[in-house]
Formats: sequence, C-alpha cells, structure tokens
Amino acid sequence: MQNRCDAVRMTEDYLSRYQEILDNMICGMTHASLTDSISHNFIVQMIPHHLGAIGMSYNILRFSRWEPVREIAEGIISAQMASIGDMMAVLPCCSGWKNHPAQNRCYNRKQQEISRTMFAEMRQACADENLNADFMREMIPHHQGAVKMSQNAMRFPICRELLGILDEIIRSQCEGIRRMEELLENSDCH
Repeated sequence: MQNRCDAVRMTEDYLSRYQEILDNMICGMTHASLTDSISHNFIVQMIPHHLGAIGMSYNILRFSRWEPVREIAEGIISAQMASIGDMMAVLPCCSGWKNHPAQNRCYNRKQQEISRTMFAEMRQACADENLNADFMREMIPHHQGAVKMSQNAMRFPICRELLGILDEIIRSQCEGIRRMEELLENSDCH
C-alpha cells in the first residue's frame, strides 16, 4: 500500500510542476513583446518555449531513473540552453529586420494557430503513473510546435543570422520526436 501511495504522490508532484511550467511557458509566449520584425517575434516567443522544455526536462530528472528518458531530458537541456544563447546573440541584429505589415499578419495568424494547437495537445497529453511515458507524450507536441514555428518563420524574409538557428531547431526537434515515438512504441517506459 505504501508503494502505491508513493507512486500516486510522485505522479501528483510531477504533474503539478509540469502544469506550472506549462502555464509559465504559455504566459511567456503569449505576452512576448512583438514588433514589426518576424525575426524578433520568433526569438522572443521561442525563448520562453525553450525555457519550458528546459523546466520540463529538469522536472522529469527529479523523478526518473530510466536512462533513455534521462538522456533525452539532458539533451534537451543542453541543446535548448545553447539555442537560447544563440538567439540572444542575434536578437539585436535580427530585431532591426523589418517586415511588411501583411507579412506580419500572416506570420502572426499562423503562429497563433500553431501555439493554440500545441498548448491544447500539451494540456491534454495522457497522464498516468508512468512518468517516463507522460514526459514523452508531453514533449512530442512541444517539439512539433517548435518545428512548425520554425517552418512558419522560414516562409518569410527573416534575418540571415536566424536561418542556421531555425535549421538546427528543426533538425534537433525532429530527431527528438523520432526518438521519443520509438521509445513509446517499443518499450514499457519503465
């Protein structure tokens, strides 16, 4: 009985912290200061998105001892901290890049659609007492959102210094999605 109570408490602790991190990420993304620069807007919304993934990864590391999930979480922390550093470095230059109002409207409309879908899928991710699986089911739509946001930005004229960052986000997030889907399909996630 004690083990069952511990598992329930651990799940509640994990999910409570996950919801808090998700709420902070959503707030950071939706209240970001937008300008007439798609490059700027992408960066100021992607930074809280990345911070959300970092927080979620630290959260699972508190509870999981399963090495495949720990490797994923540690990889997310490392990659997204580096990506935040890269975005912060190019933000002054990229903020000077201006887009036509029609481009901004089109970009923002698609960005809002992507974000709403991602937020809903992350809120509705299946939660049970298998925290490793929960983490991956939460992180897959998070990564899919990053890929779609990056692809959306690439449809418009953007700061040249941002292109490599977008390519890396797409590459690393697609690889992460593939790895998590593979683990969910082929294991009991301990």
